Amino acid sequence: MQWSLRLRAAERGIWKSAELRRMLADAGLEISAGKMSSWWAGVPPTMRLEELDVLCVVLECTPNDLMTPEPDKVAARRRRTADAASGNGGDAEGDPNGNGGTPRAVTPRLGKPRSTPPL
Repeated sequence: MQWSLRLRAAERGIWKSAELRRMLADAGLEISAGKMSSWWAGVPPTMRLEELDVLCVVLECTPNDLMTPEPDKVAARRRRTADAASGNGGDAEGDPNGNGGTPRAVTPRLGKPRSTPPL
């Protein structure tokens, strides 16, 4: 999603996040400075629907005005996931085995009992 909060705020003559935060508070939505900063600086990781509702009322817009789908990014993510699943050199991000997303086979330790605990 492309997040357009700053653009919509500028269209309403709001140039500072603190000003928007005060307007949201006047409308009944108290948010922290950190949360306002994340909304203002980039795409928020999460947003409750009632927060979005108040934001739209204050900015006199709709959620469609604030968020624009980016299908190309979804398609690119889908391709990376499919490549990783097929073992075609997919993204190894977050893979502790470092082998392109393919889990390492676990082999049992037969004939190798655990050592006895110390006394």
